[in-house]
Amino acid sequence: MLQFERFTLANGLRVIVHNDTSTPMVAMNILYDVGARDENPERTGFAHLFEHLMFGGSVHIPEYDEPLQMAGGENNAYTTNDITNYYVQLPLKNMDTAFWLESDRMLSLAFTPKSLDVQKKVVSEEFKEHYLNKPYGDAWHLLRKLAYTRHPYQWPTIGKDLQQIEEAQLEDVKAFFFKHYRPVNAVMCVAGNVTTEEVRTLAEKWFGGIPAGDAYKRELNMEPRQTEKRVKTVESDVPLDSLYKCWHIGARLSDGYYPADLITEILGSGYSSRLYQQLVKEQQLFSGISAYQTGSLDPGLLVIEGKVREGVTLEAADDAVCKLINEFTGSPVSENELQKAKNKIEAMIAFEDMSLLSRANNLAFYELLGDADLINGEWKRYESVSAEFLQQTALEIFREENSSTLFYKKK
Repeated sequence: MLQFERFTLANGLRVIVHNDTSTPMVAMNILYDVGARDENPERTGFAHLFEHLMFGGSVHIPEYDEPLQMAGGENNAYTTNDITNYYVQLPLKNMDTAFWLESDRMLSLAFTPKSLDVQKKVVSEEFKEHYLNKPYGDAWHLLRKLAYTRHPYQWPTIGKDLQQIEEAQLEDVKAFFFKHYRPVNAVMCVAGNVTTEEVRTLAEKWFGGIPAGDAYKRELNMEPRQTEKRVKTVESDVPLDSLYKCWHIGARLSDGYYPADLITEILGSGYSSRLYQQLVKEQQLFSGISAYQTGSLDPGLLVIEGKVREGVTLEAADDAVCKLINEFTGSPVSENELQKAKNKIEAMIAFEDMSLLSRANNLAFYELLGDADLINGEWKRYESVSAEFLQQTALEIFREENSSTLFYKKK
């Protein structure tokens, strides 16, 4: 059970305080309620571009990393289709430095043509390295576009294409910042040997004067229920044929999310999973295969992907996957297999709670979902999934008309 207290500043910034007397460090996590799903379809890649721009200097601080390193700290950030998250860890005695740095870049970035040009080049190189020049690099671009016809999940966080990043203008960037990177759209968690009053005093001092901004009201095109299977075949210069299959699943807070996550554990997580045991080890159709779900806040995807062995056709590999899924949905899993999957998830939750940064990150995330205390009920929601409910969920997910399949062939 994670203990915490919270308060909200007058400008709308939500603050979570988690006390841990066992550590000499303090972690600060600031989560902004903006991700790739909030982008203009003609201006994609902005949320991820901002992850980089936020380290390019703010109004009063030309270099973000230098003062943090001098204070013995480390930092990083990540962007998803749903959120953008920044985190800092440093010695408790230098906690003021984190408040100073984070508040200044929330107040305003130092928008300069030079900073924008530098970060556009960085992101462009990342796009080329990981998505254009890397084998299978465009697979998720293709799969998302196949699975989503209306929802902005149809593009990845890096953006739709390189040109939209290269053409980003300073005016576009400023508008995006002042629309989304405001106190009213953010959650801050401070974790360490701190009291709520200490954090409140520092939060008021450093963040209290930042204009609240307008609360962002999300109005997205929701994805309609898929009514027919979709198949796409592409050829590329890759070493092996690869199969990608996905099915729509429930949103992050839906009851169906938890059995869907357990399904991926049973089917495709690790060497003891059904997909690995049957299709890699026994039938030797794949050199490797896995199953996972995207964890999206809006309805996401359950994905199976695998590299097909030389001499095996993609059609035969796909048939084998479909046969295994039909067997899976045909009868409830055994209590032993279900409990094994639950044990792995329980261990993962416990492992995450060991890290101060993870606790700060997760508390901020669950507060964004609606209530930080949701974190304390997460395991119970997994634990309560019965074999019957898991089978019902599997039957709903693995409908043929709910599937999208990408055959990725080597030339």
